Amino acid sequence: MINNFLNALGFLSVLPFRSKKPWQPGDLGRSALFYPLVGALMGALTAGVNYLLSLVFPPMLTAALTLCFWIFITGGLHLDGVADCFDGMLNASPPERRLEIMKDSRLGTFGGLGLILLILLKFSCLYTLPAQKTRLLLPFAMASSRWLLLLAGKQPNARPGGLGAEFSSGLKPLHFIFAGLTTLILTGIATWQLGWMALVALVAAHLLALLIFLIARSRLGGLTGDVFGLLVEFSELLMLLIFTISIGAA
Repeated sequence: MINNFLNALGFLSVLPFRSKKPWQPGDLGRSALFYPLVGALMGALTAGVNYLLSLVFPPMLTAALTLCFWIFITGGLHLDGVADCFDGMLNASPPERRLEIMKDSRLGTFGGLGLILLILLKFSCLYTLPAQKTRLLLPFAMASSRWLLLLAGKQPNARPGGLGAEFSSGLKPLHFIFAGLTTLILTGIATWQLGWMALVALVAAHLLALLIFLIARSRLGGLTGDVFGLLVEFSELLMLLIFTISIGAA
C-alpha cells in the first residue's frame, strides 16, 4: 500500500517522495486508489501557498503566483496533454494522423492557444473567487479530477502500449472502491463547507468527462495519456467556473 501511495505521489506531483522498489508493469494503475487522496494533498498545499501569498501580495499577484505553484506542483504533467490534444484532436485529419500529431513534441498553434486560454481562465477564477472559498475548493477540485482518471482508465485505448494502456492494465475493482470512498468523503466535506454547489460541480465534472470520452473515441478511436491530462485540467477548470456563477449572478 505504501508503495502504491508513493508511486501515485511520484507520478502526479513533483514532491520528493519516491518508492524505492523497481517500477513494475501495472504499477501506474495499482497506484490509482490513492489518486484522489494525492489530489487533495496537492490542493491543500496549493491552498496553503495561496494563504501565505495573500499575506504579502495584492490579490491579482496572489492569484498569479498561486497558479504558478499549482502548475509547478504537478510538473506541468497535464498541461502537456492539453496542448497535444488541441493540436491533434482539432486537426482535420484521419484518427491515425491525429495520433501522430499528438506524439510530436513540437507545440502547434492550436496547442499554444489551448494552453493560453486554459491558464487565463484558471487565473481569472482564482482572482475572482473569494479567498476562503478558493482555499476550500482547491483540494476538492484537484481530488475530484484525479478520481475521474480511474473512469478514464476503463475506456478504450487509442493505441496499444501507451500510457493509457499501462494505466488501465493495473486497475482493479478494489482501486475503484477505495478511491471512490475517498472521493465521497471529500465531497461530503466540501458540501458541508461550500454548500450544494459542490455537488453541482462534481456532477458537471462527470458529465464533462463523459463528453471528453465520446469526443476522444470519435476523433482518435479511444483515449490516450494526453486525453487523461486534458480531462484533469478541464474538470478542474469547470469546477472553478461553477463556483464563479453565484458571484456573477449576485
